[in-house]
Amino acid sequence: MLKMIAPVGIVTALVAANLLSGFQKGDAAKGKETFEQCAVCHNTDSTEKKMGPGLKGLFKHEKLSNGKPVNEANVRAIINTGGNGMPAYESILSDEEKDNIIAYLKTL
Repeated sequence: MLKMIAPVGIVTALVAANLLSGFQKGDAAKGKETFEQCAVCHNTDSTEKKMGPGLKGLFKHEKLSNGKPVNEANVRAIINTGGNGMPAYESILSDEEKDNIIAYLKTL
């Protein structure tokens, strides 16, 4: 009987880990609200440049405008440090707000 419990426990732990890893950080609806301040410079409905690059389909692209791969870490780094006229938002936005904006950007 004990030999059966260990495999069942391991399988349960693996299934739980897979389910939890599938949950996305951030709330896209809240991110859309927070993004309103970014929309002054960035289009969300096209890739056409305003002051900054258009962000439609951002997470479907292979590379960012700086040549780095599109992933959460690189997008967060741009949000944090800014550059090319974009202010740094590292101390302006909370980590939760950044998570929400990234979740929103993934919906574009």
